[in-house]
Amino acid sequence: MSDRIRTRTIAIANQKGGVGKTTTAINLAAALSEKGMRTLLIDLDPQGNASTGMGLQLEQRRFTTYDLILGDGHARTPFTQTDQPNLWIVPATTDLSSADIELMSRARRSYLLQDALRQRAISEAQFDYILIDCPPSLNLLTVNAMVAAHSVLVPLQAEFFALEGLSQLLLTVRNLRESANSALRIEGVLLTMYDRRNNLAQQVEADARANLGDMVFDTVIPRNVRLSEAPSYAMPVLQYDPQSKGAEAYRDLASELMQKHNRTSKERVAP
Repeated sequence: MSDRIRTRTIAIANQKGGVGKTTTAINLAAALSEKGMRTLLIDLDPQGNASTGMGLQLEQRRFTTYDLILGDGHARTPFTQTDQPNLWIVPATTDLSSADIELMSRARRSYLLQDALRQRAISEAQFDYILIDCPPSLNLLTVNAMVAAHSVLVPLQAEFFALEGLSQLLLTVRNLRESANSALRIEGVLLTMYDRRNNLAQQVEADARANLGDMVFDTVIPRNVRLSEAPSYAMPVLQYDPQSKGAEAYRDLASELMQKHNRTSKERVAP
C-alpha cells in the first residue's frame, strides 16, 4: 500500500504462542501513541491479554471485537479510550472464542473485519495506525486480520527452532495476496526475548538476517524483567518503567516503523 494512505493497519501475528506477540502489540501501540500517532489497538485474541495489559477491566469492555466482527459491527464509539494519550482499543472477551466457528457460516467470512474497519466512526477518528493483536493460530480470525491489514509484523523469539513455522505464516500471506488482499506485505520480522549474552540468541539473529535479509527489523527486543512485569500491573512497560531497556526498545521500534512510513512525531493530545 502507498505511504500516502493515512491509516496504516498492521496485523501482529505468529501462530506460535509465547513469542511476545501481545507484548509487542501493547508496547508498540504505546510507543507510537507516545510519539503523537493516533493509534487504535484491536484485541483479536479470545484470551483478551492485550485488553488486560492495557488496564481494561471486564466491565469496561462494553463493545468488543466480537461485536465489531459478528455483531452489526457498528456503534457510536466502537473503541475505548485508554489511559494513554492518543491510544484507543477495541477490547476482547472470551465471547470471541466461538467466533471462528460462527464465521464459517457467514458470507464474506474473511472480509468481516475489513468491512467493520470501514465504518464512519473509525474513518472519522483518523487513526495513524491500527494494530491488530492476532490469536496464536492461523485461523479465520487471523485471516480476517490479514485481509484487513496493509502488512503483517511477525514477532520471532530468539530461541532454537525459531524459524520453524515461519514458512507456514509466509505461505499464508502469499496465498492471501493471491486471493483476498493483493496489497498485503510483510512489515517485518521482529526478534524478541533477545539475550545478547546467549550464543544461541546471536546465532538465531545471524540465521534470521542471513535468510530474511532486510525483512528483519534493525531493532531487537531484549529479554527484560521490567517488560515481563508490566502486564501484571495492567500497563505497558513505557508507563510501568519508562527508562527500562524494554521501553527504550519499543520506542526504537516505533521510530523505525515511522521512518519506514515517512512519518514524524507529532504533539501529544490529552485523552
